[in-house]
Amino acid sequence: MSISFAVTKTKATFFLLAAVVLSGCSAGLENTPDAAPVVKADKPFAAAGSIEMNLEGGDYTVQTSSDDHVRVSFAGNIGTATADLAVTGTHATLAVKNTPHNNFRATLEVPATSDLNIHLSGGNLSIGKITGNKDINSTAGNVKMAIPSANEYASVDASVKAGNLDAGPFGNSSSGVMPHLNWTGSGKYTLHATLGAGNLKFE
Repeated sequence: MSISFAVTKTKATFFLLAAVVLSGCSAGLENTPDAAPVVKADKPFAAAGSIEMNLEGGDYTVQTSSDDHVRVSFAGNIGTATADLAVTGTHATLAVKNTPHNNFRATLEVPATSDLNIHLSGGNLSIGKITGNKDINSTAGNVKMAIPSANEYASVDASVKAGNLDAGPFGNSSSGVMPHLNWTGSGKYTLHATLGAGNLKFE
């Protein structure tokens, strides 16, 4: 009985955390004037490099750039948010800081082939058709990843502490406490994704 109570309490705690984070990202949308999208950082970057991102709470979209650049644009309620982008050879680092608690959005453009290492403190993250290794971690919210072909990957390891895991092309979906996906294939890339509470979807 005590074990069941502990699991239920843990699940409730994670869903409460997700609700708090998501409400912080979406609350007050009607009352907050939208700023036009503005480019905050833009640097040339070779394809097939690695990019490490540390992102404070907000709604983020990662998509392919039209050129070999890393480009960061803010929209919505920008407030005093900053983007610190540094490039050294084939490695880039990006830190987005001081994000407002509501209606902050960012678009992150990267070369179509890039290794991504993303740490998000909470919110929503959508990753487009980017080819390469991926290591994604978010505390709470929704994470969605486009998978052009499952055959690109050698291994996939994904988990959610409390919420839904939609495996998409990698197999069956699951939900509840600690849904976990292990998948192996014939490709050369690895995908690792962890989410504290919320929804993780591959499509």
